[in-house]
Amino acid sequence: MYRFFVDHNQIDTANRRVVVTGADFNHIHNVLRMKPGEEVSVAVSGEDREYRCAIDSYTGDTVILTLLFIKESNVELPCEVTLYQALPKADKMELVITKSVELGVSAIVPVATGRSVVRLDGSRSVKKTARWNAISEAAAKQSGRAVIPPVRDVMSMEEALSDCRSHTVRIIPYELSDPDSMSRTRDLIGNISPGDRVAVFIGPEGGFTEEEIELATAAGCVPVTLGHRILRTETAGPVILSWIIYSLGI
Repeated sequence: MYRFFVDHNQIDTANRRVVVTGADFNHIHNVLRMKPGEEVSVAVSGEDREYRCAIDSYTGDTVILTLLFIKESNVELPCEVTLYQALPKADKMELVITKSVELGVSAIVPVATGRSVVRLDGSRSVKKTARWNAISEAAAKQSGRAVIPPVRDVMSMEEALSDCRSHTVRIIPYELSDPDSMSRTRDLIGNISPGDRVAVFIGPEGGFTEEEIELATAAGCVPVTLGHRILRTETAGPVILSWIIYSLGI
């Protein structure tokens, strides 16, 4: 079922009516060509509930929906996970965003590290961030999320380490960590509890520099191993998120 996000003021529960406009109107009317009576799912970002609706009519550039019922969605992770992703090459960031949003990430922060090949500044950074947020919204709709995880502005490594200070758990996979110390990784993730704020740092294709690992460790990040194999930068974040999901039993 197709899902669309609206502002809370577009939902009139008393009259069981929901109004959809803008790009979503175009998608429903001109792209999907949905007919009156067909059902859609509507959500307000930040509310962990679903508004199940049926298309009533089209009026000008507006879709009028009839509210059928409301249900608690319970789709969000019970802990908050922020992914600090070093800028990867080409369009890998788009894949990272899509898969991380599907897996329940709360926010994504692009990080410019010493070995990041991609450099973004000025108008190029603004355009990229806008596109990345559009990709996050599309992934949130597809996966039935109750929120649209924001993709924030690019930070330096130092800014990112300062930004994560309020997180209760800080993880930084490092390829030079002892691959036989998987028990430490398992214990760290296994002790994540509902309500925790978790920061996950993922390096670029060339990995973090030794200086960056030292800075991260001094800032309270725990270097961990992801096993005996070297994972691609676009794989490592989703792997950590999957382990957190498994550990929380959801």
